[in-house]
Amino acid sequence: MPGGKVEVMEASEVRRAVDAARTIAVRLGLPVDAAVVVHDSDRIAVRLSPCGVLARVAPSSWYEGMGFEVAVARRLAEVGAPVGVPDPRVEAGVHVRDGFAVTLWTYYEHRRGGAVDEQLGMSSTLAPAEYARALARLHAALRRIELAAPPIAVRIADWTASVGDPQATPDLPEPDRVLLGDTLRRVGAAVDGSGSGTQLVHGEPHPGNVLDTAAGPLFVDVGTCQRGPVEYDLAYAPDDVAVHYPGADLELVRRFRILMWAGVAAMRWHRDDQYPDRDHWRAETLRRLRAALGRR
Repeated sequence: MPGGKVEVMEASEVRRAVDAARTIAVRLGLPVDAAVVVHDSDRIAVRLSPCGVLARVAPSSWYEGMGFEVAVARRLAEVGAPVGVPDPRVEAGVHVRDGFAVTLWTYYEHRRGGAVDEQLGMSSTLAPAEYARALARLHAALRRIELAAPPIAVRIADWTASVGDPQATPDLPEPDRVLLGDTLRRVGAAVDGSGSGTQLVHGEPHPGNVLDTAAGPLFVDVGTCQRGPVEYDLAYAPDDVAVHYPGADLELVRRFRILMWAGVAAMRWHRDDQYPDRDHWRAETLRRLRAALGRR
């Protein structure tokens, strides 16, 4: 499931965001007869037809992060990584209109029929071995590029700080606050420096960020790149993917999966989070965390 803290756009903002995407595409010479929202959260994804473009739109404050995402995708594509790419017909970058930042990407169809929602996980149809091969290819490509990215310890520290601050997580019950804080500190310390080595990793290669296309699996949302062991990424994949990944430390994957569920719980309990069906996921992340701790 997606991990980042989400603030959903209001309906009026969505309409303005769609208009911004459509206007930018037309000004760049792309034919647009229809614009359909395929994902709506803190940034929206809009399918533009018949030009075959997926526009990603966010408030203009996202400009730097969206530019980073485009730059990472372009560099990974240059070294043959399995990634979704910006639309090649226009200059890659971030376009601004009416207070929104817009990036334009190639739209990919699902290879088993139907349109891919680039966030909601139709790519879960991938076989575990195929998922593992695609992730190994991505990691190999990430080793071939130079990129300034934070270590995973920064994200873990942010999760820990959020859980420890009642103003940031006011609805979090005290027993669950203790559980999350203790887990993040204890397991975070246990995995610090662990693994076969530190490298650039995707950061959130969950099924919603893998498109199952005619060209094979393609990873999207590469702006979440961090530095850490590959086992960190494997913790975001379905449980049975890691056994097919060459040389993976399965015990370390299990530890990172505990951290992942603790971290996602911290984000779902944040006061500003507006993830769809948030109340369900607040309870579900805690349930999955306890299940993961029980398996250890």
